[in-house]
Amino acid sequence: MQVDKPLILVTNDDGITSKGIKSLQSVMQEFGEVIVIAPNSAMSGMGHAITINSPLRLQKENIFEGAESYSCSGTPVDCVKLGIYEILHRKPDLIVSGINHGANTATNVLYSGTMSAAVEGAMEGIPSIGFSLCDFDADSDFSNAMKIVRQVTQQVLKNEMPKGVCLNVNIPKGNDVKGLKICRQAHAFWEDRFDKRFDQFNKPYYWLTGDFVEQDTTEDTDLYWIERKYASVVPTQFDMTAYKSIEILENWEL
Repeated sequence: MQVDKPLILVTNDDGITSKGIKSLQSVMQEFGEVIVIAPNSAMSGMGHAITINSPLRLQKENIFEGAESYSCSGTPVDCVKLGIYEILHRKPDLIVSGINHGANTATNVLYSGTMSAAVEGAMEGIPSIGFSLCDFDADSDFSNAMKIVRQVTQQVLKNEMPKGVCLNVNIPKGNDVKGLKICRQAHAFWEDRFDKRFDQFNKPYYWLTGDFVEQDTTEDTDLYWIERKYASVVPTQFDMTAYKSIEILENWEL
């Protein structure tokens, strides 16, 4: 009896022409039928944004050999929603997002369009993974990252994912990755600064900058293991309820 191949939706936040999504798509074709729906331009830092104040447009593309593909005027989350409800008219068996150019470790997950696409998949009850390479170079070498992508994807398709959970996978730069570590999100954040400049009319404008500060030195975080050349796998959920605080608040006079 022939077993149908899984249907895999591929997206990202770096745009449909990025090198990372081409690498991800090529690995996914080893596992099933692939549909690519990705932003038509870079959407980094969009988080879980959706488009509600302008029309969304889809353009069929001929970019990926052997895979139907569409560029979208919206965000990564828009791509997932349009993929499910307008292109596929069903839920895919797997959603993968990336491979992102740059890390999505620690609290970066809150800003990441890459991870928001995976979180959207989890909200729909679909096994979903966000992949990121810790290298911001547009021409990064993704060959070693593709090995990690292959390994994680194989296990997700083989095993049942916990309900409401997706995976955040970050892969160190270089070809000397030692393996995979399942771990937690580090407590680290950006100390924001704004670079104030002036245009030709002497009107001020700003560029957001800053330093990424780690507040956590324990040995079970994504940052800890990436620094030691292991790819990190963090189970990530969309339920942001602070359950331990419920009992405290119940004692307030509210």
